[in-house]
Amino acid sequence: MWPGGAGDHTTANEVTGVRNLKRTALAAGSLLLALTGCSSSSGGGSGSTTPPASPSPSVTASATGSPTRAANSLTIQNFAFHPSPLKVAPGATVTVTNADSTAHTVTATGAKAFDTGTIAPGGTATFTAPKAPGSYRYICTIHPFMKGTLTVG
Repeated sequence: MWPGGAGDHTTANEVTGVRNLKRTALAAGSLLLALTGCSSSSGGGSGSTTPPASPSPSVTASATGSPTRAANSLTIQNFAFHPSPLKVAPGATVTVTNADSTAHTVTATGAKAFDTGTIAPGGTATFTAPKAPGSYRYICTIHPFMKGTLTVG
């Protein structure tokens, strides 16, 4: 008599089989749970190691309905300037949108041909591009590792 006492005719092989089945089911359930946690499509789960998508330039619809990048616009997102380089006409008004959660600036290096001052998170600012054609490098003075180029021409 194994293992339950009188009247129980369960064999050792049957007990081992049931134990193995339980272990397999537990392992499969754990694997399924782990995979479900890794495949979250909400994007807001903690522990996500997926890098944020690259920001797209601002888009507007043209008269034909096809999208075009908004002219003379610069976006600050994920501690980077987009697009860079930005190409504008001499003397153009450039609109800067800060899509980050911290303040930034757009400040020309060298002769300081332009400077937005501090742009609050979610805020916008404008500056006038230089009248002389050429490439103008700029930085965020708060985060000097952020660099970009304005091409006037």
